[in-house]
Amino acid sequence: MFFLRMIARSFTRQLRRRLLIALTVCLSATVSVSMLGVVFDVGDKLNAELSTYGSNITVQPKADAVVSDLYNTEGVSGAASEADPTAFLKESDAVKIKTIFWAFNITNFAPQLNIHATTSPSGCSGSSCASVPVSVVGTWFNKSLKLPSGETTVVGVEGMRSWWKLEGAWPKDDSDQGVIGKTLADSIGAKVGDTITLHKKTASGENHEQNITLTGIYDSGDAENSSLYIPSSTAQVLADLPDSVDKIEVKALTTPENDLARKAAKNPAALSQDEWETWYCTAYPSSIAYQIEEVIPGAVAKQVRQVAALQGNVLQKTQAVMILMTVLSLIAAAVAVANLMVATIGERSAELALLKAIGATDGAVSRLMMAETAVISLLGAIVGAGLGSGVAQIIGQVVFGSGITMRPMVFVLVFVLLAVTVLVASASSIRSILSLKPAEVLHGR
Repeated sequence: MFFLRMIARSFTRQLRRRLLIALTVCLSATVSVSMLGVVFDVGDKLNAELSTYGSNITVQPKADAVVSDLYNTEGVSGAASEADPTAFLKESDAVKIKTIFWAFNITNFAPQLNIHATTSPSGCSGSSCASVPVSVVGTWFNKSLKLPSGETTVVGVEGMRSWWKLEGAWPKDDSDQGVIGKTLADSIGAKVGDTITLHKKTASGENHEQNITLTGIYDSGDAENSSLYIPSSTAQVLADLPDSVDKIEVKALTTPENDLARKAAKNPAALSQDEWETWYCTAYPSSIAYQIEEVIPGAVAKQVRQVAALQGNVLQKTQAVMILMTVLSLIAAAVAVANLMVATIGERSAELALLKAIGATDGAVSRLMMAETAVISLLGAIVGAGLGSGVAQIIGQVVFGSGITMRPMVFVLVFVLLAVTVLVASASSIRSILSLKPAEVLHGR
């Protein structure tokens, strides 16, 4: 009876250690699969998240931009200059942006006509009232476009200024409505629902007037608070500039730049054929900008350097953190498996010594232990892979509001890393088998 209890205790201890090895590998696989799954899918999601904070490509007439500055653009929204533009693009050409190779990466765009007009403070009338200069931005707010492919898309600043705090509502396109910046509204005493009159002297010397009903007051937190946004068609009538815009803001999902992208941004003609094909068929900001120039006559497209740099830096740091967590989990698994195997070998020393005593070689005993550990680890890895996929989906929903696409490469990579980890951990423990001397162990020495 005592002998049976000893066997039962030994079996229980061995089973517990095997379960601990399986659990260790399972936890490592869970962390590795979830982290690497997010790493391989986080690029588009981070770019989509960051692109809610403004455009990352601007399109201007060649007369207002230099081709050599393609890579060094500083994106500024709204009417930044005190003078009206003198070079224009056709507003009707803006829809061509959705016809480029990377059309599906273009998530939004909005043309702008930046002009200057004057108005009078609210409640003021007569010759004694001083005119107040107003920076007017004619644009699209929530415009539905029919694409050459027959599909329709909705674009405009309503989707590109999601961080604005808006009191009231957005204007309707092709109307006499507008939204006014908080700073400008305070300076002229305007409120939601008021109607202001804009006065504009055109390039031909004519004086135009336009009544604008304010549907909202926005707070952008920057210089745009001094602007008035109205439909582009209304601004074109006011300035006598039909079908004219001086800028197009574009929001695109892009791939972080690398040496190839930087080289192409300076001079695409300097690329070899293979480099050009790789660059053109990758969603770099510079390649998307280049393709926009191809479809819009007389345009120069430039990436907003700050936005592109921010996207690349955030992506690299996020990926680095997740990869570090994966490495640490693998190191922890290796240490745990090595310690558990040493303990297992110590408990089973009599069994292993007996095998060697009846003719088993060190290699055969080592392979036996390795095979047992491999089977246990494989079961833990399979369970961990399933749990890791679930954790990745939770991370995707909580952080990005959408699921994570698990690529087969993730599972292959994790299983290879775990196999190497377990092999290294086992190899360091197997050395104790080689030092077993059957005669001493079986005599209890």
